[in-house]
Amino acid sequence: MLPFAAAKGGKLFIRIGEELRLLQRGARLAIGSARCQSAVFQDLPKAREVSHADPSSATPRRFLPAGPLKGTIRVPGDKSISHRSIMLGALAVGETRVTGLLEGEDVLSTAAAMRAMGASVERIGAGEWSVHGVGVGALLQPHAPLDMGNSGTSTRLLMGLVASHPIAATFVGDASLSKRPMGRVIEPLSRMGAAFEASEGANGSQTLPLTVRGALPAVPIEYRLPVASAQVKSAVLLAGLNTPGITTVIEPVPTRDHSERMLRGFGADLSVEVEADGTRVIRLVGEAELQPQTIEVPGDPSSAAFFIVAALVVPGSEVTIQNVGLNPTRAGIIEVLRQMGGSIEEVNRREVGGEPVADLVVRHSALKGIAVDPAIAPSMIDEFPALFVAAALAEGTTVTAGLEELRVKESDRITVMATALTAAGARVRETEDGLVIEGTGGDPLPGTAGAIATHLDHRIAMSMAVAGLASRAGVEVDDTRPIATSFPVFEALLDGLVQ
Repeated sequence: MLPFAAAKGGKLFIRIGEELRLLQRGARLAIGSARCQSAVFQDLPKAREVSHADPSSATPRRFLPAGPLKGTIRVPGDKSISHRSIMLGALAVGETRVTGLLEGEDVLSTAAAMRAMGASVERIGAGEWSVHGVGVGALLQPHAPLDMGNSGTSTRLLMGLVASHPIAATFVGDASLSKRPMGRVIEPLSRMGAAFEASEGANGSQTLPLTVRGALPAVPIEYRLPVASAQVKSAVLLAGLNTPGITTVIEPVPTRDHSERMLRGFGADLSVEVEADGTRVIRLVGEAELQPQTIEVPGDPSSAAFFIVAALVVPGSEVTIQNVGLNPTRAGIIEVLRQMGGSIEEVNRREVGGEPVADLVVRHSALKGIAVDPAIAPSMIDEFPALFVAAALAEGTTVTAGLEELRVKESDRITVMATALTAAGARVRETEDGLVIEGTGGDPLPGTAGAIATHLDHRIAMSMAVAGLASRAGVEVDDTRPIATSFPVFEALLDGLVQ
């Protein structure tokens, strides 16, 4: 039976072995013990009790226009940084303290996996975590498959960690994750000596369930990324931590650099050389000894994007979003929306945990369609579904290209968003690598008659929720449960801004 945690009637339950035990709300629960198969976290809005793949338990919702959005919100911690703080804390010797951690299902999958490989991970308060690591090279053999849920980041980065340790781990996931290709990570990790047994997916792709058998010693490689992918880059670098010699990743197109920043912060010997053409050459000296850290996680710009777009497209809106991370490799969505005429003001700019942060004041704006530079795509790849909604309500035509990566996310986000927006009344044309969208000029979208299919993709669900706010009849989303993978409080924050 799969482990689960759930909240019922104000009480918290946890599966331990074959027993269902009750925990009083507010209890502290360590997930470092061998018996604990899952964790329950006080006051979390949702817990995954049933599989998102089960259509009989879908939670549809029609998102309706409700007037201007007003107020101040604080979005959850950055998902990318949250994943990496747990992983690197688990590889340091000593206690790492993390505040502002995103407590969505994806990050909880990472926490459970690191616990299964020997680390102690404890939630000590809202967004506050303590991680006692085992040290690089000391990960333990997990006794059961690692359930990644819907988290591609957890899967690909943890494959890198396992690849250079003398252990074997089997990765499983939900229906959506089990369709996503893993070959782009398997290829470089195989060069380092790891062995893989993967399932065969569509078009011969390598998918979950898969088993990784790590190599000791692993072989340092020089690897040039064939496509821009922070996950592939990070997987190779994490494998390099326990690999003798120097592991080199060559990145022709810059992607989010949280791994590099955090590895250096934990004490790894990592250097980045930028060549004349912008290519980044990243070198990591292996057999690292990581030092525990105190980490404050800034707000996730990917989560903020939905509220930025909502405030821009709903007339009369003014929303302040506090503590938003503005790492240059992640802030493309703000740049593009400003190019379209969006009023997005940065106030109280500062640094949090080595990352640039600001509060954003966003006001309703008359947006204009633009041709989005494909070169900016890596810095906003997860935010394109939200941008597509903004484009559907802008004046004129918005053209996007170079987005092949979107076809291998939790869903084919190009096709799924084209279908969803068309159902809501937008004028959309799908191309091989993007969308061409003719906007309404600020007029509301007609809305949907029936439910749009989100394909278990949290970002599709949240993007179309925003579209519903700027429609006449509303937009019905077929299942809101996947939102909990990255943004458990999304609906509550959105409802709180309605006047």
